[in-house]
Amino acid sequence: MNYGLYISTSGMFTALHRMDTAANNLANSETSGFKPDLAATMARKAVRPEDNVWNLPSNEMLENLGGGVLLAPTATNFGQGIIESSASDLHVAIQGDGFMTVDGPDGEPRLTRDGRLAINELGMIVQASSGLKVLDEGGYGIRTSLGAGPITIGADGTVRQAGGVIPGKIALVKPEDERSLKKEGQSLYSLNEGTSTIPATGSSIVQRALERSGVDAVSAMLEISAADRAVTSNGKMITLYDDLMNRAISTFGRLA
Repeated sequence: MNYGLYISTSGMFTALHRMDTAANNLANSETSGFKPDLAATMARKAVRPEDNVWNLPSNEMLENLGGGVLLAPTATNFGQGIIESSASDLHVAIQGDGFMTVDGPDGEPRLTRDGRLAINELGMIVQASSGLKVLDEGGYGIRTSLGAGPITIGADGTVRQAGGVIPGKIALVKPEDERSLKKEGQSLYSLNEGTSTIPATGSSIVQRALERSGVDAVSAMLEISAADRAVTSNGKMITLYDDLMNRAISTFGRLA
């Protein structure tokens, strides 16, 4: 086996993952409340230290080269995005580390920071992109009175209509550990089994505003370019190693 070929292959695969991650970030650079993913890699050890098989014969020079690279767990940057004003009463931004909860398609709650809300035909407050009901602190949907006038949403999530009617209060929660969140698309997050949420006491809602995507479009494009160069370089090395092996086989075959 050609050791260099396998090292270059591992480099190509990890670069492709970096490119896919950066491309997805770039595609969501205008998605409200989107949080960018961070693709990471880690060095892979040579076979003997990795598998703890020190009794096997090896080559010191090859072991010093290492075993290439591996993908590390992808992390998400949950940092606060820039809050911009909006003309819609049903646009809200979350200041702090909290999330709104919505009723997932399977009946299990999902978390989101996408503050583009709407009112459906039943008067329920829903997430505009998915149509999922926004939940209150008791885990129930918030029903408004159609045609009862404008809606105001307080910093604590309290929803009011004209005449002082209070349809409900948007729940603001946060996971006990942000690493337990899993992206599901449409700016939704689910929780790993066995994890739960707690009240986001330090967070507040800003009405007539939206949180911008956390993606820096320029940085995402630069990351795509860097990953593309890495894919190309490793591909050239794989071709070179393949050519060298073909030459070696052809040469030794003639000598034999």
